[in-house]
Amino acid sequence: MSEIKTPQVSIAPLLLQLANPTTTFHSIPAIEVAAAVSLIFTNSISPVQAGCLLYALHSTQLDRRPDILAACANAMRDAAGQVDTEALKAAVHDKSKSLSQGSYKGGLVDIVGTGGDSHNTYNVSTTTSIIVSPLLLVAKHGNNASTSKSGSADLLLNTSPAPSLSACAPSTLPQIYPSSNYAFLYARSWHPGMRHAASVRRELPFRTIFNLLGPLSNPLQSTGLLSARVLGVAKRDMGPVFADALRLSGAHRALVVCGAEDLDELSCAGPTYCWRLQPSAEGTVVVPFTVTPEDLGLKRYPLATVAGGKSPAENAGILADLLDGKLDLDGPIATFVLINAAALLAISGVCDAEKAEDGGEVDGTVGPGGLRWREGVRRAKWCITSGRAREEWGRFVKVTQEVGGEST
Repeated sequence: MSEIKTPQVSIAPLLLQLANPTTTFHSIPAIEVAAAVSLIFTNSISPVQAGCLLYALHSTQLDRRPDILAACANAMRDAAGQVDTEALKAAVHDKSKSLSQGSYKGGLVDIVGTGGDSHNTYNVSTTTSIIVSPLLLVAKHGNNASTSKSGSADLLLNTSPAPSLSACAPSTLPQIYPSSNYAFLYARSWHPGMRHAASVRRELPFRTIFNLLGPLSNPLQSTGLLSARVLGVAKRDMGPVFADALRLSGAHRALVVCGAEDLDELSCAGPTYCWRLQPSAEGTVVVPFTVTPEDLGLKRYPLATVAGGKSPAENAGILADLLDGKLDLDGPIATFVLINAAALLAISGVCDAEKAEDGGEVDGTVGPGGLRWREGVRRAKWCITSGRAREEWGRFVKVTQEVGGEST
């Protein structure tokens, strides 16, 4: 039986507009661009027109317009696998109550970067998401590597024992959170429409709007459960763009970061430029500031000490050592992780609590951006040294193997 072909739609009028030399940066409505991009997810546009569209958005830099990024990310989420929102809310309800501290009310959090910074550093975002899971409900959105050797999914699939990432699919996710504070949303499973863009993207010699949309397209945003996130960008000039795109997408509590070395993480080597989204009487506002390792009471380390382009298996070994307490917490990789973990803990609001779950003395120091960075470091260290991060990771592995039918 021959495959049923999807009827093709022509976007020639939009392409003509994009090619017109009189077209300005703001003359094309974001909704028109998003409508065209959405056709790629349903394979309703020819590869030639899809390639032309991606090239036109890149060459005109329209893929750097916050409203276009927000509208296209929304289209990408609409095309993603849809979770039963009520079932998911019920699944996280009890966990939310038990984890509520400070201004953190138990919502889901994420930490992700755009990639493309060419530094090939250790998988710090993914490791951070695991480290903070004793204190926060995590919905880590990630995929395989595209510009580095080890992407977030590559790292997790090389752990031993490894989780069943397919068990965090839209139909099964509500079964995960009752047993685990952690979930990994494998982009390959949640965004099946992206396969239609794969062949075109492979033939284009430049990064496209899809490289920018991934961090903005956590599929759980539409559930209203995603309460805080850290998003790293590889170029400083993209920081305000992503901050505004998040604001336009309805985010109220987020931190966009860019290491001074054009790093899509908070840097362990020097300053990091930050843009904080926070609620105000006038609505969500963006507050720019700079933070350094010294602001967190931590030592600086050159990026070379957390890089090297290691394989996923090597990085999985580092993760295991960190969770098992075998990694020096004053060393470069642990410091790199602690800086990023502190950021996620601080922006979530959990560090605003006047009492700590571990019974320790809360560090009330308010640092750059009005955040309690040092308390974030203290809590991140506790997650590791108490063994709680290892326990939470074990729960995630166990429940995904059970739901995925891989338990022995």
